[in-house]
Amino acid sequence: MTIRTLYVPALIVAAVLMACAVAVSTVSQKAEATFPGKNGRIAYSHGGTIYTIKPGGGGRVQLTHDDGGNGRPSYSPDGRRIVYAGYDGNDSEIYTMNADGGDKCQVTDNNRDDYDPSYSPDGRRIVYQGYDLRNFAAEIYTINVGGGGKFQVTDNNRDDYSPSYSPDGKRIAYTTYDRNPTTYFAQIYTVRVGGGGRIQLTHSRMNNDYPDYSPDGERITYEGYDGDDWEIYTMNVGGGRKVRVTDNDNDDRFPVYSPDGKKKAYEGYPTYERNFEAEIYTINISGNGKFRLTNDNVDDLGPSWGSRPGAP
Repeated sequence: MTIRTLYVPALIVAAVLMACAVAVSTVSQKAEATFPGKNGRIAYSHGGTIYTIKPGGGGRVQLTHDDGGNGRPSYSPDGRRIVYAGYDGNDSEIYTMNADGGDKCQVTDNNRDDYDPSYSPDGRRIVYQGYDLRNFAAEIYTINVGGGGKFQVTDNNRDDYSPSYSPDGKRIAYTTYDRNPTTYFAQIYTVRVGGGGRIQLTHSRMNNDYPDYSPDGERITYEGYDGDDWEIYTMNVGGGRKVRVTDNDNDDRFPVYSPDGKKKAYEGYPTYERNFEAEIYTINISGNGKFRLTNDNVDDLGPSWGSRPGAP
């Protein structure tokens, strides 16, 4: 009886791993189609449930149907899979699923929270924020899309979070805190994917957060605090040539590029007087053409703009 009890779960685990392995193969077949591409749908978290929507608005599709707690979705390079952070009943783990919500696979499985996942340009690895139990600080990790091969990229004894691969797959941009005890502001850094070679990109006396590379790898967009609220900015990949994209009295946060590099999606607030919930917007990289995608009085957070699967 004992042998049979152990054998059945083993078969279940094997079946799940096989399914995830198939998903890995599917992503890797289109590894040449990295972040650049034709604009597809936008994924986001709506009250802890993941949806996608057309970039022109409408056609909203619900992808997750559990008890909520799903956030920060990010498309695979070919637009066919989505990685996200999901609550497993104890803590937050990393999952992947098809872009239509099917074929869910759990990537991480431990007793600490894992957040903010995104794909590598070849679709084979996932970078995310996890916790180092030696110092209880958030660090940056990478892992195979089917699980296994976990690698710790940063080891700073301070919180590192919100990682994003460069389109050439050589570096990772992320947010951490400067070492000046009198300021302790969040700043944006990059690091080699194998660790080391850290470069600080922002040096302001205000918080800068959530970096995202442009599809051509030449610019980084991010959110920055201007002393009154959060606005969207861009800068060169090595820092410098800072450009402000939004300028209003409401918070604009978590910007990401469109696959064609001409627009950005982000979470913004219509007005604090009438609506305290974030909505999803798009805007041209020049700062004009602002367009509101969602309008439902529920927090819509963490957009990711996917490429159109099968597009040339």
